[in-house]
Amino acid sequence: MKNTQNEKISQIKIETLVVGIDIGKETHYARAFDYRGIELARLLKFSNTDQGFERLDQWMRDICSQQRDVLFVGFAKMIRGNYR
Repeated sequence: MKNTQNEKISQIKIETLVVGIDIGKETHYARAFDYRGIELARLLKFSNTDQGFERLDQWMRDICSQQRDVLFVGFAKMIRGNYR
């Protein structure tokens, strides 16, 4: 299904947790926001390992336990200084 930007934005509700992840070769960074763009947790730095992704999973679960019912996760990979 191909969604327009407005359709994607309309899916974000008050109870939505938006997680953005910046992917690196060895280290990744995640940030969590509410529907208004207010940061809900501190930046998470985690390794590209099973243990690192378990840490990400627990971090998201902890934030969701604070009355967040919906989770959107977006990944970005930086290539030569530009996000793709």
